[in-house]
Amino acid sequence: MKLNLKDIEKYLFPLRRFFSKYRKIKSLNNLKSFIQEQSAHVSQITLYGYLKTRIGTRYVMMFEDKKFLQSINIAKWHIYSAAVMDCTFFCFSFLYAQNKITKTEEANRIFFEILNQEKAAGMTLEAYDSATKEFNLRYPKINWTTHHHSNPFEYSSNALYKWAPIADEL
Repeated sequence: MKLNLKDIEKYLFPLRRFFSKYRKIKSLNNLKSFIQEQSAHVSQITLYGYLKTRIGTRYVMMFEDKKFLQSINIAKWHIYSAAVMDCTFFCFSFLYAQNKITKTEEANRIFFEILNQEKAAGMTLEAYDSATKEFNLRYPKINWTTHHHSNPFEYSSNALYKWAPIADEL
């Protein structure tokens, strides 16, 4: 077997390929993809990490409980939509403050494109409606110049706390 330079890079330096993917956000479609992928990654890591920490050794057994799995699905969509919202506001605020964009209306379009894609992929109607309502409340109040400096991920952090299917007393 003969390895060439591309094979070596593929197997030995996967992180470089991963991070270089996002150095080249040069279009709104690239930005949309970035928001979508990062929101999915963060919401999965935080939700399942939080559940594993809170449940402890019974973590694997809980995935056999159908009610628990339904709760996770509900939580997953609410936390993901909150992450998409926060990431959208953060990215557009950062780009606006850096004078990379001048139209913040694109944030509205991109958010709803992502949300509609996820609705078609199985997002619950309750999560969709909740995210739509919250986005429409927050969008006009955003200070695009400073939002990225003012705890921009607070809403999605609170969504994890609110929606994670753990006993209320915990």
